[in-house]
Amino acid sequence: MSAQKKDSTRYTEIRNSKALRDFFVEERFEAGLQLLGTEVKSIRAGRAQINDAFGRIDKGELWLVNAHIDQYAFGNLNNHDARRTRKLLLHRHQIRKIASALDAGGRTLIPLRMYFKEALVKVEVALCTGKKLFDRREDLKKKAEVRDMQKALKDRRG
Repeated sequence: MSAQKKDSTRYTEIRNSKALRDFFVEERFEAGLQLLGTEVKSIRAGRAQINDAFGRIDKGELWLVNAHIDQYAFGNLNNHDARRTRKLLLHRHQIRKIASALDAGGRTLIPLRMYFKEALVKVEVALCTGKKLFDRREDLKKKAEVRDMQKALKDRRG
C-alpha cells in the first residue's frame, strides 16, 4: 500500500502581497488567531485576504483589524461577519515589546501571512516601517539589475 499524498489545498497560505513592497520588515512574530468555526473553514478554502489588515493594541490585548475572511458558503445563521476584528494570541512579554515599539512611533504591525500549523491558524505579524517613494524606486532598480544580470548569465551559458 502506497503512502497517502498530502492534499495541497489543505495547507493553504494567505500572503500579504503589499507588505514587502510598502514596508521595511524589522521583527517578526508568530501569533495565534481567535476564530469561529466558519472562519476556519473559509480560510481552509483559501477565501481570506490580509492585504489591508493591521494590528492594533487595545487595553493590553492585540487585535487584527481589517482582515477579510469570506462567509462560509455552507454556513447558516451562525455565519460570521467578514471584516470583524479578531484577537491575536501572543505571550504577554511579546505584546509588551510590540506595544513599546508602536508607542515609540514610526512603526506599524502588519500581518505578512496567514497559515495552518497542524490544525491551528497562525498569523505571522511583523513590526514594520513604511517605505518612502524613493525607497521603492531603489528596490525596483535593484530588481531590474538582478534580472538583467540573470539574463546575461543565461545568454552566456546557453
